[in-house]
Amino acid sequence: MEKRNISFELLVYNSREELEEKDSKLMEAAISARKKAYSPYSNFEVGAAILLGNGEVVQGNNQENACYPAGLCAERVAIYYAAAKYPHVPIVTIAISATSRNYVMDKPAAPCGNCRQSISEYEIKQKAPIAIIMTGETGEVLKCHSVSDILPLAFNSTFLG
Repeated sequence: MEKRNISFELLVYNSREELEEKDSKLMEAAISARKKAYSPYSNFEVGAAILLGNGEVVQGNNQENACYPAGLCAERVAIYYAAAKYPHVPIVTIAISATSRNYVMDKPAAPCGNCRQSISEYEIKQKAPIAIIMTGETGEVLKCHSVSDILPLAFNSTFLG
């Protein structure tokens, strides 16, 4: 038997004010998108903003449906919109802001498993990492270099032969 350790570097900022200017602006775009989320069932609002390699910023927010599986997360709304509008432009960074209408989100919410898998697919497609910045309504901000940091041992096309 062999034991392996999987680890990654995570940057932790005490608040959004500590972010670099470009990351701060992207997070502001995510917050703006979050405020337009459609979440009448969960009351959990998420906004995402994507910085593309051409400098464009694309936004998305969660869209719920009474039939829960039919809804879509903010990250995937933004990724799919970016891929549809700018199909050959790489994704550089995704900023994610989450909050709840039921309580104060004082910690970052990371992308769900489906979103991590989608981000992973685009990292593989573009052969470059996608940085992820995450925040709640208040509190610290987290940043990782790649989705592979928070999704080790991901399923990908190599398993399909």
